Amino acid sequence: MFKRAAALLIAALCTATHAAEPTVRAAVACLAPAKWYALEGGKPRAVPEAELIEDMARREVVLLGEHHDDADHHLWQLQTLAALHAVRPDMALGFEAFPRRVQPVLDRWTAGELDATGFLRLVEWDKVWGFAPELYLPLLQFARINRIPVVALNVEKSFTEAVGAKGWDALQPQQREGVSRPAAAPPSYEASLFDVYKEHARGRPGGQAASVKDPAFRNFLEAQTVWDRAMAEALASRAKGSGAARPLAVGIMGAGHVQGGYGVVHQLRDLGVTRIGTLLPVPADSDCSEIAAPLADAVFALPAARDENPPPRLGVRLELRDRAVVIAGVSEGSLAARSGLQTGDVVVSAAGVAATSASSVTNMVRNTLPGTWLPLQIRRGSTTTEVVVKFPPKP
Repeated sequence: MFKRAAALLIAALCTATHAAEPTVRAAVACLAPAKWYALEGGKPRAVPEAELIEDMARREVVLLGEHHDDADHHLWQLQTLAALHAVRPDMALGFEAFPRRVQPVLDRWTAGELDATGFLRLVEWDKVWGFAPELYLPLLQFARINRIPVVALNVEKSFTEAVGAKGWDALQPQQREGVSRPAAAPPSYEASLFDVYKEHARGRPGGQAASVKDPAFRNFLEAQTVWDRAMAEALASRAKGSGAARPLAVGIMGAGHVQGGYGVVHQLRDLGVTRIGTLLPVPADSDCSEIAAPLADAVFALPAARDENPPPRLGVRLELRDRAVVIAGVSEGSLAARSGLQTGDVVVSAAGVAATSASSVTNMVRNTLPGTWLPLQIRRGSTTTEVVVKFPPKP
């Protein structure tokens, strides 16, 4: 049960994977494209980039939130990272994408000992993350050419899944990967996670909305706070460092771990890190009633994308598990959801070609022309069936 809920949580709070159909936004917009806005008051306040970057460079930790599959978010992260590096070159760059066990590979990458192909293979990218690597490689290349230490922030999925299934107290100390007990979630964070959990419960056969005191939800909540705590600990250990010159620790992670002062921010404060910067990209046409503190310290207004030929998207998160490509999450309202794909489905083949990795399926989807069909062979439990995904024609 937890694996399904965790996948839904990833889609809802962290990846914010876009549905196939555009979202209609409110007309009350107040942000100018390509500008920074501070959110300390009742409404966004335009602030010069140099002023904002100087402020952030004096922090201990700066968190750059993202929607994992949004290319513009990663370009914004690269731009912001370069600006911070120009002011404070002594830094460390942490990624949610990597579990702690691959830290030696990250060290080899920073030292220039690996090419991109070898690096992605050794970190088991398709298995541990699964999003298109080209979205993250510019950030990783920036770290390599500037010899910025790259830090693994995450833990093994099996760890958080075990907490979600049994609770923190049921795990032996040696199973916790050195992570300390998380600080209790603030009530508002708990409420937002409960909303996600209720949506999952309604989707189960015979499911119903649970109470916040339900043991299953408590385990679910603990798993999320463990996830936040692990990343906070990794950043805190770099930010505290040793000696007078301490590096700026920059975190690359899902927006759900950053926004509202919850998630990683809350765990960092519990660890004694108080000078934290939180930055997020938002669409320039956002409804400004939704852009206010405590969303983040500041936001960058992204201009609307004008790509006439955006790559097709299914709206799924793929993972490689035991050499099988598994759908770990399906975005609500996406093409995948409308086609009947479900969390836990195994993709056996796409257009008759065996699915050997998450990227092989992603590339097949991206190469599908508008208005055409993509047959997928899916294994669900003990049954193998074919699902035909019908891509809408180009508008």
